[in-house]
Amino acid sequence: MAEAGLTEARYWEQAEGGRVRCLLCPHACRLGENQVGLCRVRRNVEGRLRTLNYSRISSAHWDPIEKKPLFHFHPGSPTLSLGTIGCNLACAFCQNWSISQGAAGTRRLTPQEALRLAAEEDNNLGVAYTYNEPFIWYEFVLETAKLIREAGLKNVLVTNGYVNEAPLRELLPHIDAMNVDVKSMSENFYRELCRGRPEPPRRTVEIAKQAGCHIEITNLVIPNWNDRDDDFQALIDWVSGLGKDVPLHFSRYHPDYKFTEPPTPAETLFRARDMARKKLDYVYVGNLGAAAGEDTTCPSCGKVVVARRGFSVSQVSVQQGRCEFCGGEISIVGT
Repeated sequence: MAEAGLTEARYWEQAEGGRVRCLLCPHACRLGENQVGLCRVRRNVEGRLRTLNYSRISSAHWDPIEKKPLFHFHPGSPTLSLGTIGCNLACAFCQNWSISQGAAGTRRLTPQEALRLAAEEDNNLGVAYTYNEPFIWYEFVLETAKLIREAGLKNVLVTNGYVNEAPLRELLPHIDAMNVDVKSMSENFYRELCRGRPEPPRRTVEIAKQAGCHIEITNLVIPNWNDRDDDFQALIDWVSGLGKDVPLHFSRYHPDYKFTEPPTPAETLFRARDMARKKLDYVYVGNLGAAAGEDTTCPSCGKVVVARRGFSVSQVSVQQGRCEFCGGEISIVGT
Protein backbone atom coordinates (compact mmCIF):
# COMPACT_ATOMS: atom_id res chain seq x y z
CA MET A 1 0.00 0.00 0.00
CA ALA A 2 1.22 3.50 -0.80
CA GLU A 3 1.69 6.09 1.93
CA ALA A 4 -0.21 9.32 2.36
CA GLY A 5 1.59 12.40 1.10
CA LEU A 6 4.11 12.31 -1.72
CA THR A 7 2.93 9.07 -3.31
CA GLU A 8 4.06 8.42 -6.88
CA ALA A 9 1.24 9.14 -9.29
CA ARG A 10 0.00 6.96 -12.10
CA TYR A 11 -0.23 8.14 -15.71
CA TRP A 12 2.69 10.44 -16.39
CA GLU A 13 5.86 10.55 -18.45
CA GLN A 14 9.24 12.26 -18.44
CA ALA A 15 9.55 15.45 -20.47
CA GLU A 16 12.52 17.53 -21.49
CA GLY A 17 14.61 19.49 -19.00
CA GLY A 18 13.59 17.54 -15.94
CA ARG A 19 9.93 18.26 -16.53
CA VAL A 20 7.14 15.71 -16.27
CA ARG A 21 3.91 15.49 -18.26
CA CYS A 22 0.78 14.34 -16.45
CA LEU A 23 -1.36 11.98 -18.52
CA LEU A 24 -4.31 11.63 -16.17
CA CYS A 25 -6.56 14.28 -17.70
CA PRO A 26 -6.80 16.26 -20.95
CA HIS A 27 -4.88 19.25 -19.56
CA ALA A 28 -1.63 17.24 -19.92
CA CYS A 29 0.16 19.59 -17.52
CA ARG A 30 3.93 19.94 -18.12
CA LEU A 31 5.54 20.60 -14.76
CA GLY A 32 8.97 21.77 -13.79
CA GLU A 33 10.57 20.94 -10.46
CA ASN A 34 8.11 21.57 -7.59
CA GLN A 35 5.40 22.82 -9.93
CA VAL A 36 1.84 21.66 -9.26
CA GLY A 37 -0.76 20.87 -11.92
CA LEU A 38 -4.04 22.69 -12.44
CA CYS A 39 -5.64 20.19 -10.07
CA ARG A 40 -3.33 21.42 -7.24
CA VAL A 41 -2.65 17.87 -6.03
CA ARG A 42 -0.03 16.50 -8.45
CA ARG A 43 3.55 17.81 -8.24
CA ASN A 44 6.90 17.27 -9.89
CA VAL A 45 9.27 16.15 -7.14
CA GLU A 46 12.81 15.45 -8.31
CA GLY A 47 11.65 14.53 -11.80
CA ARG A 48 8.82 12.23 -10.76
CA LEU A 49 5.12 13.03 -10.57
CA ARG A 50 3.77 12.73 -7.04
CA THR A 51 0.20 12.91 -5.80
CA LEU A 52 -0.34 15.04 -2.70
CA ASN A 53 -3.76 13.77 -1.65
CA TYR A 54 -3.41 9.99 -1.45
CA SER A 55 -5.26 8.84 1.71
CA ARG A 56 -6.16 12.44 2.57
CA ILE A 57 -9.86 13.22 3.04
CA SER A 58 -11.58 16.54 3.59
CA SER A 59 -15.08 15.12 3.98
CA ALA A 60 -16.72 11.87 5.10
CA HIS A 61 -20.48 11.54 5.54
CA TRP A 62 -23.27 9.01 5.31
CA ASP A 63 -25.49 10.25 2.48
CA PRO A 64 -28.56 8.82 0.78
CA ILE A 65 -27.68 7.80 -2.76
CA GLU A 66 -30.26 10.36 -3.98
CA LYS A 67 -27.95 13.18 -2.84
CA LYS A 68 -25.36 12.34 -5.52
CA PRO A 69 -27.88 12.60 -7.34
CA LEU A 70 -28.48 9.00 -8.41
CA PHE A 71 -32.21 8.32 -8.65
CA HIS A 72 -32.06 5.03 -10.57
CA PHE A 73 -29.46 3.16 -8.52
CA HIS A 74 -30.62 1.32 -5.37
CA PRO A 75 -33.17 3.97 -4.28
CA GLY A 76 -33.06 5.00 -0.63
CA SER A 77 -29.72 3.35 0.13
CA PRO A 78 -27.21 4.98 2.50
CA THR A 79 -23.72 5.43 1.07
CA LEU A 80 -20.40 6.31 2.66
CA SER A 81 -19.40 9.50 0.83
CA LEU A 82 -15.74 10.53 0.75
CA GLY A 83 -14.01 13.58 -0.69
CA THR A 84 -10.53 15.04 -0.76
CA ILE A 85 -9.26 18.40 -2.10
CA GLY A 86 -8.60 19.88 -5.53
CA CYS A 87 -10.19 19.80 -8.96
CA ASN A 88 -8.95 19.75 -12.54
CA LEU A 89 -11.51 22.34 -13.63
CA ALA A 90 -11.79 25.88 -12.28
CA CYS A 91 -15.52 26.61 -12.44
CA ALA A 92 -16.25 30.18 -11.42
CA PHE A 93 -19.61 29.05 -10.00
CA CYS A 94 -18.33 26.06 -7.99
CA GLN A 95 -20.62 25.20 -5.09
CA ASN A 96 -17.92 23.16 -3.30
CA TRP A 97 -15.13 25.69 -3.92
CA SER A 98 -13.77 25.52 -0.36
CA ILE A 99 -12.44 22.02 -1.04
CA SER A 100 -12.05 22.13 -4.81
CA GLN A 101 -10.27 25.49 -5.04
CA GLY A 102 -9.63 26.52 -1.45
CA ALA A 103 -7.28 25.27 1.24
CA ALA A 104 -9.49 22.94 3.24
CA GLY A 105 -7.92 20.81 5.92
CA THR A 106 -7.61 17.05 5.49
CA ARG A 107 -7.11 13.99 7.65
CA ARG A 108 -5.69 10.57 6.91
CA LEU A 109 -7.87 7.65 5.80
CA THR A 110 -6.32 4.61 4.15
CA PRO A 111 -8.17 2.38 1.67
CA GLN A 112 -8.34 -0.35 4.32
CA GLU A 113 -9.82 2.09 6.82
CA ALA A 114 -12.36 3.24 4.22
CA LEU A 115 -13.39 -0.38 3.72
CA ARG A 116 -13.80 -0.97 7.45
CA LEU A 117 -15.86 2.21 7.77
CA ALA A 118 -18.08 1.25 4.84
CA ALA A 119 -18.59 -2.30 6.10
CA GLU A 120 -19.59 -1.39 9.64
CA GLU A 121 -22.81 0.41 8.71
CA ASP A 122 -25.88 -1.80 8.27
CA ASN A 123 -27.43 -1.67 4.79
CA ASN A 124 -24.66 0.54 3.45
CA LEU A 125 -24.54 0.42 -0.34
CA GLY A 126 -20.83 1.13 -0.61
CA VAL A 127 -18.66 4.18 -1.22
CA ALA A 128 -19.33 7.33 -3.23
CA TYR A 129 -16.25 9.33 -4.23
CA THR A 130 -17.70 12.82 -4.32
CA TYR A 131 -17.71 16.45 -3.07
CA ASN A 132 -14.64 17.37 -5.15
CA GLU A 133 -13.34 15.73 -8.35
CA PRO A 134 -12.59 12.02 -7.69
CA PHE A 135 -10.50 11.43 -10.82
CA ILE A 136 -7.70 13.59 -9.41
CA TRP A 137 -7.76 11.26 -6.37
CA TYR A 138 -7.08 8.48 -8.82
CA GLU A 139 -4.58 6.34 -6.92
CA PHE A 140 -6.67 6.25 -3.74
CA VAL A 141 -9.94 5.70 -5.59
CA LEU A 142 -8.53 2.84 -7.65
CA GLU A 143 -7.09 1.00 -4.66
CA THR A 144 -10.14 1.60 -2.47
CA ALA A 145 -12.62 0.68 -5.20
CA LYS A 146 -10.94 -2.69 -5.64
CA LEU A 147 -11.29 -3.44 -1.92
CA ILE A 148 -14.89 -2.24 -1.83
CA ARG A 149 -15.86 -4.37 -4.81
CA GLU A 150 -14.12 -7.45 -3.34
CA ALA A 151 -16.22 -6.97 -0.19
CA GLY A 152 -19.42 -7.11 -2.23
CA LEU A 153 -20.20 -3.39 -1.95
CA LYS A 154 -20.73 -0.78 -4.67
CA ASN A 155 -18.56 2.08 -5.94
CA VAL A 156 -20.02 5.37 -7.17
CA LEU A 157 -18.30 8.35 -8.79
CA VAL A 158 -19.73 11.88 -8.81
CA THR A 159 -17.52 13.50 -11.40
CA ASN A 160 -16.93 16.23 -13.95
CA GLY A 161 -15.80 13.49 -16.33
CA TYR A 162 -12.57 15.32 -17.21
CA VAL A 163 -10.22 12.34 -17.55
CA ASN A 164 -8.21 10.62 -20.26
CA GLU A 165 -9.40 7.38 -21.78
CA ALA A 166 -6.66 5.05 -20.47
CA PRO A 167 -7.13 5.81 -16.75
CA LEU A 168 -10.90 5.82 -17.22
CA ARG A 169 -10.85 2.35 -18.74
CA GLU A 170 -8.58 1.02 -15.98
CA LEU A 171 -10.94 2.25 -13.27
CA LEU A 172 -14.28 1.43 -14.90
CA PRO A 173 -14.33 -2.33 -14.12
CA HIS A 174 -14.50 -1.40 -10.43
CA ILE A 175 -17.17 1.32 -10.72
CA ASP A 176 -20.88 0.52 -10.57
CA ALA A 177 -22.46 3.93 -11.15
CA MET A 178 -21.51 7.46 -12.12
CA ASN A 179 -23.22 10.81 -12.08
CA VAL A 180 -21.39 12.95 -14.62
CA ASP A 181 -21.72 16.72 -14.57
CA VAL A 182 -22.12 17.76 -18.19
CA LYS A 183 -22.07 21.50 -17.69
CA SER A 184 -22.84 22.62 -21.22
CA MET A 185 -22.50 21.55 -24.83
CA SER A 186 -20.76 24.87 -25.54
CA GLU A 187 -17.04 25.33 -26.11
CA ASN A 188 -17.34 28.93 -24.93
CA PHE A 189 -19.00 27.92 -21.63
CA TYR A 190 -16.23 25.47 -20.70
CA ARG A 191 -13.46 27.79 -21.84
CA GLU A 192 -14.76 30.94 -20.17
CA LEU A 193 -16.16 29.52 -16.94
CA CYS A 194 -14.38 26.21 -16.31
CA ARG A 195 -10.96 26.39 -17.98
CA GLY A 196 -11.71 23.25 -19.94
CA ARG A 197 -13.36 21.78 -23.02
CA PRO A 198 -16.79 20.15 -23.46
CA GLU A 199 -15.75 17.03 -25.35
CA PRO A 200 -13.92 15.04 -22.61
CA PRO A 201 -16.91 14.76 -20.23
CA ARG A 202 -19.14 13.58 -23.07
CA ARG A 203 -16.55 11.02 -24.12
CA THR A 204 -16.35 9.78 -20.52
CA VAL A 205 -20.12 9.28 -20.45
CA GLU A 206 -20.11 7.44 -23.77
CA ILE A 207 -17.24 5.11 -22.77
CA ALA A 208 -18.72 4.37 -19.34
CA LYS A 209 -22.18 3.70 -20.78
CA GLN A 210 -20.73 1.33 -23.37
CA ALA A 211 -18.81 -0.46 -20.60
CA GLY A 212 -22.05 -1.20 -18.73
CA CYS A 213 -21.66 1.33 -15.92
CA HIS A 214 -24.91 2.89 -14.70
CA ILE A 215 -24.90 6.53 -15.83
CA GLU A 216 -26.91 9.58 -14.79
CA ILE A 217 -26.20 13.11 -16.01
CA THR A 218 -26.50 16.43 -14.19
CA ASN A 219 -26.70 19.84 -15.87
CA LEU A 220 -26.40 22.87 -13.58
CA VAL A 221 -28.52 25.55 -15.25
CA ILE A 222 -27.01 29.04 -14.95
CA PRO A 223 -28.97 32.13 -16.06
CA ASN A 224 -27.54 33.84 -19.14
CA TRP A 225 -24.96 31.11 -19.73
CA ASN A 226 -26.62 27.76 -20.54
CA ASP A 227 -30.36 28.40 -20.10
CA ARG A 228 -31.51 29.02 -23.67
CA ASP A 229 -33.73 26.54 -25.48
CA ASP A 230 -30.89 25.90 -27.93
CA ASP A 231 -28.62 24.94 -25.01
CA PHE A 232 -31.19 22.55 -23.61
CA GLN A 233 -32.01 21.01 -26.97
CA ALA A 234 -28.37 20.28 -27.82
CA LEU A 235 -27.94 18.50 -24.47
CA ILE A 236 -31.22 16.60 -24.81
CA ASP A 237 -30.39 15.42 -28.33
CA TRP A 238 -27.01 14.10 -27.17
CA VAL A 239 -28.41 12.34 -24.08
CA SER A 240 -31.23 10.75 -26.08
CA GLY A 241 -28.59 9.34 -28.42
CA LEU A 242 -27.22 7.40 -25.43
CA GLY A 243 -30.66 5.96 -24.69
CA LYS A 244 -34.08 7.31 -23.76
CA ASP A 245 -33.74 5.66 -20.33
CA VAL A 246 -30.64 7.67 -19.28
CA PRO A 247 -31.71 9.88 -16.33
CA LEU A 248 -31.09 13.61 -16.80
CA HIS A 249 -31.07 16.02 -13.84
CA PHE A 250 -31.49 19.75 -14.38
CA SER A 251 -30.12 21.40 -11.23
CA ARG A 252 -30.72 24.90 -9.91
CA TYR A 253 -27.71 27.19 -9.65
CA HIS A 254 -27.31 29.63 -6.76
CA PRO A 255 -24.63 32.36 -6.42
CA ASP A 256 -21.37 30.98 -5.07
CA TYR A 257 -17.60 31.39 -5.28
CA LYS A 258 -16.90 34.02 -7.98
CA PHE A 259 -20.35 34.07 -9.58
CA THR A 260 -23.13 36.52 -8.75
CA GLU A 261 -25.79 35.71 -11.34
CA PRO A 262 -29.20 35.40 -9.61
CA PRO A 263 -30.49 31.89 -8.78
CA THR A 264 -32.05 29.95 -11.63
CA PRO A 265 -35.82 30.56 -11.83
CA ALA A 266 -37.84 27.44 -11.19
CA GLU A 267 -39.76 27.97 -14.42
CA THR A 268 -36.50 27.69 -16.39
CA LEU A 269 -35.83 24.25 -14.92
CA PHE A 270 -39.36 23.06 -15.60
CA ARG A 271 -39.15 24.38 -19.17
CA ALA A 272 -35.99 22.33 -19.67
CA ARG A 273 -37.67 19.29 -18.12
CA ASP A 274 -40.71 19.58 -20.38
CA MET A 275 -38.47 19.83 -23.45
CA ALA A 276 -36.45 16.80 -22.37
CA ARG A 277 -39.51 14.64 -21.69
CA LYS A 278 -40.25 14.63 -25.39
CA LYS A 279 -37.18 12.42 -25.92
CA LEU A 280 -36.28 11.01 -22.50
CA ASP A 281 -38.18 8.82 -20.03
CA TYR A 282 -36.60 10.09 -16.82
CA VAL A 283 -36.01 13.82 -16.31
CA TYR A 284 -35.66 15.57 -12.96
CA VAL A 285 -35.21 19.05 -11.52
CA GLY A 286 -33.21 19.58 -8.35
CA ASN A 287 -31.92 22.12 -5.81
CA LEU A 288 -35.35 23.73 -5.61
CA GLY A 289 -35.85 23.00 -1.92
CA ALA A 290 -39.09 21.14 -2.60
CA ALA A 291 -40.11 17.72 -3.83
CA ALA A 292 -41.57 18.92 -7.13
CA GLY A 293 -39.76 17.35 -10.04
CA GLU A 294 -38.00 14.58 -8.11
CA ASP A 295 -40.49 11.68 -8.35
CA THR A 296 -39.97 8.88 -10.85
CA THR A 297 -43.00 8.14 -12.99
CA CYS A 298 -43.65 5.08 -15.11
CA PRO A 299 -43.11 5.83 -18.82
CA SER A 300 -45.99 3.47 -19.65
CA CYS A 301 -48.81 4.46 -17.26
CA GLY A 302 -47.58 7.75 -15.81
CA LYS A 303 -48.02 6.75 -12.17
CA VAL A 304 -45.42 7.60 -9.53
CA VAL A 305 -43.24 4.55 -8.92
CA VAL A 306 -40.59 6.20 -6.72
CA ALA A 307 -41.74 9.09 -4.53
CA ARG A 308 -39.10 11.38 -3.03
CA ARG A 309 -39.19 14.16 -0.47
CA GLY A 310 -35.87 15.92 -0.52
CA PHE A 311 -33.30 13.15 -0.27
CA SER A 312 -35.75 10.68 1.32
CA VAL A 313 -37.60 7.96 -0.56
CA SER A 314 -41.15 7.46 0.68
CA GLN A 315 -42.43 4.99 -1.90
CA VAL A 316 -40.92 2.41 -4.26
CA SER A 317 -43.48 0.68 -6.49
CA VAL A 318 -41.03 -1.24 -8.65
CA GLN A 319 -40.47 -4.99 -8.49
CA GLN A 320 -37.72 -6.65 -10.52
CA GLY A 321 -37.59 -3.70 -12.88
CA ARG A 322 -41.34 -3.57 -13.48
CA CYS A 323 -44.00 -1.04 -12.55
CA GLU A 324 -46.30 -2.50 -9.86
CA PHE A 325 -49.28 -0.74 -11.42
CA CYS A 326 -49.06 -1.68 -15.11
CA GLY A 327 -46.10 -4.04 -15.43
CA GLY A 328 -44.20 -1.64 -17.68
CA GLU A 329 -40.42 -1.70 -17.68
CA ILE A 330 -38.70 0.72 -15.25
CA SER A 331 -34.99 1.30 -15.72
CA ILE A 332 -33.82 1.29 -12.09
CA VAL A 333 -30.89 -0.75 -10.78
CA GLY A 334 -31.44 -2.52 -7.47
CA THR A 335 -35.23 -2.88 -7.27
